[in-house]
Amino acid sequence: MKNVTVTMEDSVAEWARLEAARRNTSVSRLVGELLAEKMRHDDAYERALQDWLHRERTWSSDGAPYPGRELL
Repeated sequence: MKNVTVTMEDSVAEWARLEAARRNTSVSRLVGELLAEKMRHDDAYERALQDWLHRERTWSSDGAPYPGRELL
């Protein structure tokens, strides 16, 4: 574990204190949990994006134009 100093606006600090109290935890742990969740979310998004980008495309038009919006 690393200790860090965080600078935030007073209104943000007040919200963090209230949210930490509501969750029965410390502001430090709350910030750590929020950042860990953000990291997991970003990692999952990046993995899904890379999976989609590297997937073989099975659809093709065989040279014919795709149908217009009015036909769909």
